[in-house]
Amino acid sequence: MIPGTDAYDIDIEISDADIERLLSVMPGDVEAASALSYCRNVFLPLTTACRYTCTYCTYYDPPGQAELMDREEIRETCRRGADAGCTEALFTFGDDPDDRYTAVHDQLAEWGHDSIHEYLREACEIALEEGLLPHANPGDQTREQMAHVADLNASMGVMLETTTAVQAHGGPRAKNPGQRLNTLRVAGELGVPFTTGILVGIGEDWHHRAESLLAIREMHERYDHIQEVIVQPVVENERWQGGSPDLATMRRVTAMARAALPEEVSVQVPPNLAPARDLTDCGIDDLGGVSPVTVDHINPEYEWPALQELTAVAEAAEVPLSERLPVYDRFVDDGWLSEPIEAAIEAEDDDGERFRSILDRGVNPASV
Repeated sequence: MIPGTDAYDIDIEISDADIERLLSVMPGDVEAASALSYCRNVFLPLTTACRYTCTYCTYYDPPGQAELMDREEIRETCRRGADAGCTEALFTFGDDPDDRYTAVHDQLAEWGHDSIHEYLREACEIALEEGLLPHANPGDQTREQMAHVADLNASMGVMLETTTAVQAHGGPRAKNPGQRLNTLRVAGELGVPFTTGILVGIGEDWHHRAESLLAIREMHERYDHIQEVIVQPVVENERWQGGSPDLATMRRVTAMARAALPEEVSVQVPPNLAPARDLTDCGIDDLGGVSPVTVDHINPEYEWPALQELTAVAEAAEVPLSERLPVYDRFVDDGWLSEPIEAAIEAEDDDGERFRSILDRGVNPASV
């Protein structure tokens, strides 16, 4: 039983036989993708407040230190991103700030908002006004919270991380795998194109890695809404000195992800955290969102690679590299998007139909 799933009435049955079959997969058992893709984004950390205190995370700030991005900073960052050719406004914040963050709640109230999700909706409106497509990754969400912002997002996401309870999530406010899976379910029920993934090296074992990938597959089979799965290694930082997974581990777990997931779901590794050049033969077809404007606020010590570096990864793999939108082509073509997002994609700017031109340039590698 996956911890916490009973509390959310999530009926996921993963057989031992399926887990054993996936555990037998090695890099040589999967095919390399015929192309790689990436997305240009700006990273907007709406607030550094978080109810959780994961021991590997440098993103959150304790009460009294956490801040909110103001409207002017959001607009200016989005404007710089649009000028630099970005298409995605990546909004992140720690999971719903709890009652300890009085200053954050007071600031939201002063700005006319009852919750961080209300402010997120305004931030998404700003991004659309400045010519970017919002992709919000605000952690665990209730159905009401996600429904409040979904229509202004091209896609959304949350990392499942793992289906087991690990000490790295420890403390009285530990992450609950059942709660994360419920967020994936809510996205499916609401018809939201969704990104998720696993975090490798935080105390899970190989059985849990297989179980996590199969749980994601199960959610996708129900709702057809998972667009990509990130295989992300934990990395050393000022809060985490527990080491990172070695190359052999990353190669095997990446191949397992490719074998576990249907063809239409992309497998991604973040190129600033993972050895992407050494994983292209393990089934990855996407290099994630990278920014020419902002740092990776979740892993600020690890700089985004320049476009030339992504090109070098693709050239070493002898495959083409293409730019994509934060929502994958099939969701656009199949009518998943809301009217505001459809209108933004079809809108003309000074450079013509920028979003549409990226869509028309080719298909995502996962569908090749």
